[in-house]
Amino acid sequence: MAEWIPIARADECPPGTILERVVADRVVALANVAGVFHAIDGLCPHQGGPLGAGRLCGTTLTCPWHGWQFDVVTGRHGVSPMVRQPVHEVRERGSVVEVRFCDQTGGAS
Repeated sequence: MAEWIPIARADECPPGTILERVVADRVVALANVAGVFHAIDGLCPHQGGPLGAGRLCGTTLTCPWHGWQFDVVTGRHGVSPMVRQPVHEVRERGSVVEVRFCDQTGGAS
């Protein structure tokens, strides 16, 4: 079973915001959607844009480089169902947000 890794303090990512973190040599975009945290791989598959520096509107994250959009809950691309960004499990323990990396099928890696 994969381990839970601290990624941020909950107050660092208030509702409606997203931030970028490097955790275990992986870039992760942490989003807070109405008080619920979601983690998605932080490098856009288009040209490696920093998704954690993008714009969050509801559950839609827009890459700041070329406007590719992903749902932070499912990882689905806004236009092409064939493109999917990996998402990871997230939990909040006290004031700390933790992430557990998952494989492409959604199970913990």
